[in-house]
Amino acid sequence: MPDFSFSRDSAISALRLLGGCTALGFATYAQATPAFDSDSPWMLGDWNGTRTELAKKGYDFKLDYTGEMGSNLHGGYDHDRTARYSDQFGLGTHLDLQKILGWDDAEFQLTITKRSGNNISNDRINDPRVGGFTSAQEVWGRGQTTRLTQMWYQQKFFDQKLDIKVGRFGEGEDFNSFPCDFQNLAFCGSQVGNWVGGIWYNWPVSQWALRVKYHLTPELYAQVGAYEQNPSNLDRGNGFKLSGSGTQGAVLPVELVWTPKLNGLPGEYRAGYYYSSAKASDVYKDQNGQPAALSGEAYRSASSKHGVWFGAQQQVTSIASDHSRGLSVFANATMHDKKTNAIDNYVQAGVVYKGPFDARAKDDIGFALARVHVNPAFRKNAEASNQAQAVYDYDDPSFLPPQDTEYSAELYYGVHLASWLTVRPNLQYIRHPGGVNNVDDALIGGIKIQSSF
Repeated sequence: MPDFSFSRDSAISALRLLGGCTALGFATYAQATPAFDSDSPWMLGDWNGTRTELAKKGYDFKLDYTGEMGSNLHGGYDHDRTARYSDQFGLGTHLDLQKILGWDDAEFQLTITKRSGNNISNDRINDPRVGGFTSAQEVWGRGQTTRLTQMWYQQKFFDQKLDIKVGRFGEGEDFNSFPCDFQNLAFCGSQVGNWVGGIWYNWPVSQWALRVKYHLTPELYAQVGAYEQNPSNLDRGNGFKLSGSGTQGAVLPVELVWTPKLNGLPGEYRAGYYYSSAKASDVYKDQNGQPAALSGEAYRSASSKHGVWFGAQQQVTSIASDHSRGLSVFANATMHDKKTNAIDNYVQAGVVYKGPFDARAKDDIGFALARVHVNPAFRKNAEASNQAQAVYDYDDPSFLPPQDTEYSAELYYGVHLASWLTVRPNLQYIRHPGGVNNVDDALIGGIKIQSSF
């Protein structure tokens, strides 16, 4: 029998919230508010018109939920089958300060998130001695805890051409942005943060930041940013930390974004560069240019770290004049500093078809492939570490498996049950999990739930 190891705290919190939401839903339904209406964007409805009235006055409230289940159906590091569940609640408010205070083109965002649960990738799919690169449940990570994820003020100038945002937020909100409908991390969100996560912190981690965007044309804009690089923000106990203690430097991204309509269909193309001013350690050599694992000397230090990214999304077909349905293609690539980063390059590509059937016009189908390539110097360091310890047997607990290339694929079908609820069953296939050739290729079954209360 499979061992379904769900998080107790996650299950309790979900049941409590569901119970409370159900009770409130029936209460509002009694007041003729369409709670659980499939056409409503919220499960609890419009609160008898109060929600819409508040939005007209500039107050918008959200309570979102994402839950992901993953089960190792075949292969992986540990063949003992089980299932894991992880989830996230997000509570936020968006304030239109032009409506509330009369401040032209000004807005404020505050969001708190709570993550719970476990991840099938950690010990069943990947070799825990070295871990992996992708994750079969992208919502897991960065500490299963409560965090202040957004607290920012945004102001636009010069007929909205200039856009300035300041406060606490993550790089992936604005730079190297990408949707998150897939469940595998290799196809979800800002990919730079997945491969240089030690300096680039994606959702739900926040840091002090400034982003300046300028529209060169209606379809083309450039933006630059400055983000606090502070590893202490990753600690579970620092979810609401506001001080700058522990700051090591800054991440400075710059990006050019083009959003054309080709044959009337939307697209988005991104090219960017990031630079970290904090010191970084070499992944292989000491200050004398020798393998540090063999010499016993400290790894040499670099004064900075950098990389580039490219991204493209383009809808290519539509159903007659209905542009909400049709085929879209996408691709992303990142390249990183070979001296200081474990991953030197990453590429992915895929397709999404929205509205595959007339009877299911809001459903979607997605398929994607990704390749994560390990820096050869990082692989040599593992080999040197094994040589230094005279350990050469993969089954020896002290052996450090060298990592090379990991390939991932995912196929999902998104069932749009209501405007406030989408369920996406998926199958994932990972070749050489964690880039370790000794680990069997893995087949993972998953379910992703996205809901708005």
